[in-house]
Amino acid sequence: MSHLPNTLNSFWLWREVYSKLGISNPAYKYWKDTPNIKLNNKYVFIQKNTLPAKYDYVEPILTDLSGYLPIKFASDQLHVNEHIFFYEKMRLHKEFEYKFVEDVKFVNIKKFFRENGIRVGKNSIVQLGKIRDLELTSEATFYNLKNDYAVVVYD
Repeated sequence: MSHLPNTLNSFWLWREVYSKLGISNPAYKYWKDTPNIKLNNKYVFIQKNTLPAKYDYVEPILTDLSGYLPIKFASDQLHVNEHIFFYEKMRLHKEFEYKFVEDVKFVNIKKFFRENGIRVGKNSIVQLGKIRDLELTSEATFYNLKNDYAVVVYD
């Protein structure tokens, strides 16, 4: 298990940035003053307010991803099959808020945790799953959800 990552509060999805600007995909690699992160070796994100001056006009029309994570990355970090976020027939599917940006589906993990009273520390390890599949220890905090699902936070 790994800890739940910071959400994308201060980042833009690179795919949306280069699409709106009409520039080439690898352009960010040449912007030395524009920090970026890569999640799952698939999704590139550019830090807000660091675009080169000639491109900063695009920032007001970009999608705010505060509280969101790409579905594949979120499922990996929560140790749950990504089907939970894809299919409406999955029992917890409707418990999450989703957003599509440039054909990438994002899930609002922060809102889900807040609404369910789940407290996650900066160095916490989080696991979401069916109750029977979760490992409980004395250091863990257990949060019972509906439909036989729960979250365990290890501090």
